[in-house]
Amino acid sequence: MEFTVKSGNPEKQRTACLVLGVYESRRLTVSAEQFDAAVGGYLGNLLRRGDLEGKPGQSLLLFNVPDALCERVLLVGCGRERDLDDRRFQQIMTHVATALNETGATEAVVYLTDLAVKGRDLNWKIRQMVEVVEGSQYRFDLLKSKKDAPRRSLRKIILSVPGRRELAGGEQAVIEGVAISAGVKLTKDLGNLPANLCTPTYLAEQAQTLAREFPALRVEVLEEADMERLGMGALLAVTRGSAQPAKLIRLDYRQGPAAHKPYVLVGKGVTFDTGGISLKPGESMDEMKYDMCGAASVLGTLRACAELKLPLNVTGLIPAVENMPGGRATRPGDIVTSLSGQTIEILNTDAEGRLILCDAMTYAERDEPAAVIDIATLTGACIIALGRHPHGLLSNHPPLAHALTAAGQAAADRVWELPLWEDYQEGLDSNFADMANISGSRDGGAIMAACFLSRFAKKYHWAHLDIAGTAWKTGKAKGATGRPVPLLTQYLLDRAAEAQREDGRAAH
Repeated sequence: MEFTVKSGNPEKQRTACLVLGVYESRRLTVSAEQFDAAVGGYLGNLLRRGDLEGKPGQSLLLFNVPDALCERVLLVGCGRERDLDDRRFQQIMTHVATALNETGATEAVVYLTDLAVKGRDLNWKIRQMVEVVEGSQYRFDLLKSKKDAPRRSLRKIILSVPGRRELAGGEQAVIEGVAISAGVKLTKDLGNLPANLCTPTYLAEQAQTLAREFPALRVEVLEEADMERLGMGALLAVTRGSAQPAKLIRLDYRQGPAAHKPYVLVGKGVTFDTGGISLKPGESMDEMKYDMCGAASVLGTLRACAELKLPLNVTGLIPAVENMPGGRATRPGDIVTSLSGQTIEILNTDAEGRLILCDAMTYAERDEPAAVIDIATLTGACIIALGRHPHGLLSNHPPLAHALTAAGQAAADRVWELPLWEDYQEGLDSNFADMANISGSRDGGAIMAACFLSRFAKKYHWAHLDIAGTAWKTGKAKGATGRPVPLLTQYLLDRAAEAQREDGRAAH
């Protein structure tokens, strides 16, 4: 899909389809009122006749509107103006995308930027329009012998801005929306692939493909022998039962000043999780192919970062493994030595994500990072605590937690912070090692997992995103969501803006 912005009056648009909004009680939006005045009150007469109530999800396609230069007018219900928040706006745009695809139009000019979304500016609305429309177009039919062939004649969407002064900001919002959407698509594609195709080796190959597409990215892949030499005993303990070799994938993006420390994203890459010897129940085990969505989101975010040419230094670290039972598999009660030198009693082999992450997090120390954020489908307990709407957030640095919370609000990809108090730490005590990988209780499972990881994040500012409830949808809508790519990209956009402000102050 091609997106662009332009200014101009709605009645002057020569286009295949003009999109205008109608609030409940049949009240036209500002742009729709302007258009209606130019066509002799044609829209108002239709509304008074009861053809459209203006409720969310409603639309009315009009042809041959008198005195109009456009071929079609699509009226879209926007609900009550006072109820128009982020969620409602996204729902409206999803409906618009669906309706436009059914019109047969190749191009549309959308005048919905005048909707008053609570607490949101014009550029936010434009970026969301791009992201929502692109998301609504997503289909994963790569492995189907007969592809679905939905009607998709629409090729270009033009988004209105009030005047020429808003063009530059609107164009930048489109650029950001397109880059984030491409990162989300990559993340979805990787998540939706079955585990017989998306192996640790495949993830490494995808990172190499990404580096070929974007010269600003450099990739390095550590093999099991490399990890053995380094002493990554925790990571390697997870992969012992699998025929698939583990990989530690490193992607470096260096477009900021050399003196600036990198932001490190660590993504859990368990390409399939049986639970190992602590075998999971069979029900819904197929969804354990999504246990690498943290890794996929790192690749998606780095892709967005490279496409946006952000003036930052960013590193992506992906410990990629399969967790399988087998004759060589790690057993409950085994004790391993992590890269940090700390010993771990593995009481449950299904608590494997924290084992691969802790070695990757220790490995990140060599970069002297500005901050480390790990992203992991880590605990079912997080779903019990928060449901499937926000990501779980825990951090050892309040300013970092605040920055991620703010980025989540800005991107409409929210987080909710859980406590990381010292009170919880004793639950990981072991009689035989420095720590156990689980506590002896089911209480606070998401917090306990983060407590474990915190023991490997003493040398830098760190945050943990538990995306177990947000990385994919179940049921009829089953599929990867691409989250938290919007959140992570917004966080990096904010850091780039912050760095530019600091450089500006230093120059003066």
